[in-house]
Amino acid sequence: MKVAFISLGCAKNLVNTEQMMALTRDAGYELVSDPEGADVAVLNTCGFIDSAKSEAIQNILELAALKDAGKLGKLLVAGCLSQRYQSELEQEMPEVDGVLGTGSYTDIVSALEEVTAGGHPRRFGDIDHTEEDGARVVSTPPYTAYLKIAEGCDNRCSYCIIPYLRGRYRSRSMESLLAEAKALADRGVQELIVIAQDITRYGTDLYGRRRLGDLLTELCKLPFHWIRLHYLYPDEVDDDLIDVIAREHKILKYIDIPLQHINDGILKAMNRRSTKAEIIALLNKLRQRLPGLVLRTSLICGLPGEGEAEFEELCEFLQDAGIERAGIFQFSPEEGTPAAVMEHQVEPETAARRVELLVELQSRVMDAYNESRLGETLEVLCEGFDPEMGCYAGRSYADSPDVDGRVFFTAAGLVPAGTFVNVRITGTSDGDLTGEIEE
Repeated sequence: MKVAFISLGCAKNLVNTEQMMALTRDAGYELVSDPEGADVAVLNTCGFIDSAKSEAIQNILELAALKDAGKLGKLLVAGCLSQRYQSELEQEMPEVDGVLGTGSYTDIVSALEEVTAGGHPRRFGDIDHTEEDGARVVSTPPYTAYLKIAEGCDNRCSYCIIPYLRGRYRSRSMESLLAEAKALADRGVQELIVIAQDITRYGTDLYGRRRLGDLLTELCKLPFHWIRLHYLYPDEVDDDLIDVIAREHKILKYIDIPLQHINDGILKAMNRRSTKAEIIALLNKLRQRLPGLVLRTSLICGLPGEGEAEFEELCEFLQDAGIERAGIFQFSPEEGTPAAVMEHQVEPETAARRVELLVELQSRVMDAYNESRLGETLEVLCEGFDPEMGCYAGRSYADSPDVDGRVFFTAAGLVPAGTFVNVRITGTSDGDLTGEIEE
């Protein structure tokens, strides 16, 4: 049996896809990259916000068209969209042959067997108790891999559906994480990206205290070149953790710290635990303790109660703080969340306009940062030759894969993908940097 996997959404979802791929491979089935010609396609979906849901539905329709054309056998839909719309998905999209929720990734083999026998598997499991330690078929480039250290979330932000889709926060054991990390290092991974919905709370459920610093210290003993961190929540970043990041040279001075807003009233409505004063104090401390720090954050425009004054405050903060990287999102009233039924909803057109304005402001901040790197020499992880640009492409410590810019550079000789090189920055281009390798 040929099985094709398609993964949508975040890196955490990708790890779940990789686990399903390993289970499928170990059961003796053939993994193929193209759904055309496959016996079964497994689509692992995101269902976080409207745009993610739209992307998932579009992918379902495209795969359904392959089925109708006789180029695909069966279609299984897994992940957050399945978990969220368990009944609606099957009722409204008969093209779907079976569904697996977020608590049932480990049921993939039995679901494949059932669907190929003509059945319609429905697996939803227990989202608060899932197996996270299984083998993976790592699908990222050989030099980069993700390490998911926890699943679920207990933060209960008012706008967020994740706890309802992924369950309570649960850390993986240090032993399992270090064993997986060692296996990744042994196969040549150079950049390890530590991820969870909230990595700062790692260990609180399992060990009774935060142990992210301990975990990172042990990870740094393995032969990785870079260790990158996603996502640190501001209310849990303490001096001990900052000390570890400052001390360990393998941990990149790049921190993804989702702030969402800066106005105290909006932060309270979001059920965030930090105040404006606390956020500013933390960012100042991070800048002071971690020279060269690049910050990434996510911000939401249009939460109920956000007027022009609150939005202006957000704009001023983004400019004054000089946050180098930011994802700007329009508030999406997700059914089942407190924010969806709050008073003083912002008109979608108004929220969309605010997103545009904030994106424009952020682009100016990013351009200023890029201009400041001119003349510097940066260590760059080469990701191969880019035929469109006619030169090599890679990333510096300031660039996380898929979300940030790239460094395009020329070289006299061959530079294999996965190689670290020194690049002297000579220009900027649409949010990216350009330069030439220093031989």
